[in-house]
Amino acid sequence: MAITTERRRLAWLAALAAWPAWPLIARAHGSAHHGSGHGSGHGGHAVAALPPEQKPWGIAGDPRRVRRTIEIRMTDDMRFTPDRLTVREGETVRLRAVNRGRVMHEIVIGTPEELAAHAELMKKHPDMEHDEPYMAHVLPGQRGEIVWHFNRSGDFQFACLIPGHFEAGMVGHIRVEPAAGTDKERTR
Repeated sequence: MAITTERRRLAWLAALAAWPAWPLIARAHGSAHHGSGHGSGHGGHAVAALPPEQKPWGIAGDPRRVRRTIEIRMTDDMRFTPDRLTVREGETVRLRAVNRGRVMHEIVIGTPEELAAHAELMKKHPDMEHDEPYMAHVLPGQRGEIVWHFNRSGDFQFACLIPGHFEAGMVGHIRVEPAAGTDKERTR
């Protein structure tokens, strides 16, 4: 009996000692599961917003800076239309994903390597939800949006990583052309 009471007391003390890290643990929990419908809070407690994370293909964009909206249609033939986009480095774009199919689709921006790795993860965890700014899960007949600031030139992709969709070829391409007047532009 004394051992059980002592274990409970130690567990309680460990939980109290970790209390200052709870917002970080909550954020990690949300990222690990790509969100779970919690919205801006977690268990009724607000989680501090973190600054946008720079990715090789850009960073979350400010909706007030959008100058162009590109509609991307997703269908059950496992295709995006259009499947090739060209943007200029420094441009903030709204990608409006419209699901015209009868099954769930998603759009995820990334490098070919990152998308392939995430597709493998999705096979292991098919019910994974997404809450990263470069991802949108879209129910049948619905639409979702990504506002993205393309601040890195190069060739990237967008894909549907729902198991079977990526493997069926549901992949698109994004070319981010160097900003006018940059050294990269002059050497093209």
